[in-house]
Amino acid sequence: MSRYLDIDRLQAIDPSEFRARSPYPWANPDNLLTAEGYRALLENMPDVSQLTQIFGKERRAKQAPHDRYSLEYTEGMEVPEPWQDFIDELRGDQYRAAIARLFDAKAPEFRFHWHYAPPGCSVSPHCDARREFGSHIWYFNSEQEWDAEWGGDTLVLDDGGRFRPDSAPAFEDFDQVITCRSTGNWSAIIERSERGWHGVREITCPEGLMRKVFIVVVNPSSLYWRVRDGLKGKQIQRL
Repeated sequence: MSRYLDIDRLQAIDPSEFRARSPYPWANPDNLLTAEGYRALLENMPDVSQLTQIFGKERRAKQAPHDRYSLEYTEGMEVPEPWQDFIDELRGDQYRAAIARLFDAKAPEFRFHWHYAPPGCSVSPHCDARREFGSHIWYFNSEQEWDAEWGGDTLVLDDGGRFRPDSAPAFEDFDQVITCRSTGNWSAIIERSERGWHGVREITCPEGLMRKVFIVVVNPSSLYWRVRDGLKGKQIQRL
């Protein structure tokens, strides 16, 4: 029995309903982690000293930088035991099959990374890289420590089909902004597409706190991209 994933809840998401969502396929399910598992992961987040500062990095089409602390998981790295156990579950057949059904993807491969965002950081509106099927964003700010007014929600953005992915619209330019809840045991599943705009408004939490997420990037099986990612320090998790 899984200590972390509530695989039944994930498998209960209907792929047809997921793919029919507007403005593109997305979901914001709650409690995909067991209560015990969520608590164990929340209490054992990697220390910020393990993460790399990525601030002011230039993005395509002059999109505003996605400032954050970041840690890319690689095989054999030292992470708290609950996180290693959770990643092992994510690399299992059940999670892979469930994600493949949602994204209609054959034999998807995964990358894992943590992002921590201190006050003043934001994620400007963007579409994910073309080589991705999508992503599964897991949120790790408890309701006890985080005020929803400080932000941190992933926003699903409807552009009405007007903007190219290599452009830089502002949040105010979109026809509709849909909020994915992100405080407590929630996650967001977002399919990459030419209309797959999403972002996070500026974080306004007090100093000393950070928005914390763990992201599963879902990629196609490709030797070319596996080698290219390896050269960039990104490690695909196949098994």
